[in-house]
Amino acid sequence: MNFDLTGKTALVTGGNTGLGRAIAMALAEAGADTAVTYYSNPGEETADAIRALGRKSLALRLDVTDSQEVNRVMPEVAGALGGHIDILVNNAGYMVGRQPIAEMSDEHWHRVIDVNLSSAFYCTRAALPHMHTGWGRIIAMSSLAGRNGGGGGAAAYAAAKAGLLGLTRGLAKELAPRGITANAVAPGIVLETPFHVNFNTEEGRRAAIAAIPVGRAGVPDDVAAAVLYLVSDLAGYITGQVIDLNGGVWFK
Repeated sequence: MNFDLTGKTALVTGGNTGLGRAIAMALAEAGADTAVTYYSNPGEETADAIRALGRKSLALRLDVTDSQEVNRVMPEVAGALGGHIDILVNNAGYMVGRQPIAEMSDEHWHRVIDVNLSSAFYCTRAALPHMHTGWGRIIAMSSLAGRNGGGGGAAAYAAAKAGLLGLTRGLAKELAPRGITANAVAPGIVLETPFHVNFNTEEGRRAAIAAIPVGRAGVPDDVAAAVLYLVSDLAGYITGQVIDLNGGVWFK
């Protein structure tokens, strides 16, 4: 048993930048043919880097909040990867913005839920018919916010990320007889990603990092390493679980 993913195929949603790119590259470096989707960060850069490793790859624009579009794209992804999808990483998601509950519009609530939770449902449902090899892995990208409620104005985001944990556990029970595991990763502060640039101040970042027991913020490779472990044969007996990556800021 090892981290070798040779012969496996993977799809990483939101895989063109940040955490998604780090995860996609880690899977490809371990041997998996890896496709990525993107929405607002177009380009073939990640797919080109994967192909340079000798792996099959595909980069497709996808609105993960549109179930019909997801249903249309998934067979194309599976076809490009040899007819099956073994690993699905539901990484696409975004905070959208900070709004206190008392001031929150219906539109904001639904947008946050759709981008972060409904999207994982749509992609998982569409991928499952192509996960037919008797071996599969589904990973949800949750967040520390789903554990501790998040910062100011992030209640909708926290609710969506917590919802991913319930979805993951339901999938774990339902899909185990098919040889498919489902787990989640819940990162805290991860630098080199748009999230903490767009939705936090420099002062807020410094204060948050100062409170981390290990003395530093996370980086995308920290998250990619956890995903790589969960999709490997080493984690074949792990399902319905959450790996909290926050440097000791929060734990049960």
